[in-house]
Amino acid sequence: MLSQACGKEKNMEEREDFKSYFDSYDVKGSLVIYDEKNDVFTVYNSNQLNQPYTPASTFKIPNSLIALETGVAKNENFTLTWDSVNRDNPNWNRNTNLREAFKNSTVWYYQELARRVGQNDMKKWLDSLHLGNADTSGGIDQFWLNGSLRITPMQQIEFLKNLHNDKLPFKKSNMDIVKNIMLVNKTDNYSIYAKTGWGEQDSLFIGWYIGFIETDDNVYYFVNCIQNPIRKFNDESKEAAFDKARKEIVFDAFKSMGIMPSAN
Repeated sequence: MLSQACGKEKNMEEREDFKSYFDSYDVKGSLVIYDEKNDVFTVYNSNQLNQPYTPASTFKIPNSLIALETGVAKNENFTLTWDSVNRDNPNWNRNTNLREAFKNSTVWYYQELARRVGQNDMKKWLDSLHLGNADTSGGIDQFWLNGSLRITPMQQIEFLKNLHNDKLPFKKSNMDIVKNIMLVNKTDNYSIYAKTGWGEQDSLFIGWYIGFIETDDNVYYFVNCIQNPIRKFNDESKEAAFDKARKEIVFDAFKSMGIMPSAN
């Protein structure tokens, strides 16, 4: 299945040396990086690339697009009033707009967007996007968190490519808004657009870091999907390491490939 998803096998480079990046954080997982200019996939643990996982907060990307396209959210400044329920993340305990909710991964905000979109329209959009298994069972405000929606790392790559190249069935203006709120770092050499995710599935924590990095002459799409048994998180240091691993494994790979500069 991987060769079908990636095209010809000669366009796929396995990097077993990337295992050291996963081992350094005591996590399992897979990594895929797609070089658009040269049509090359660089991958680690190809056996996982077509395995379906809960999207968790990476679903905030399509959720934002759907909310904008349906008019539920007018723009990135669309604000919802905090429901006064105190949550563990202090950034969630206030009135929040789309840009802030994406940055802070504010769950209640996106749950309310989904409720306003509605079950029928949400299902139609997921079907039209061919987003993973497009399964919205589990509740309109839970299906990407604790429900049945599943997506593979390779499907995430395809979705990101279509978003970057304006090939999704949304107005370009709405895709531009979402790409703009995905921007997490801009330097003289590159710009990174990304989203994290953290969910639970089959007694595992599932961690994501997905997006694309633009350089002067190329675009590299990336999907890092890591897993760790829930029972292993018996102290805060391991939880923090899992959180950090989602991004740092990608950055380590980029540095080894010369996409990002290594530290001096």
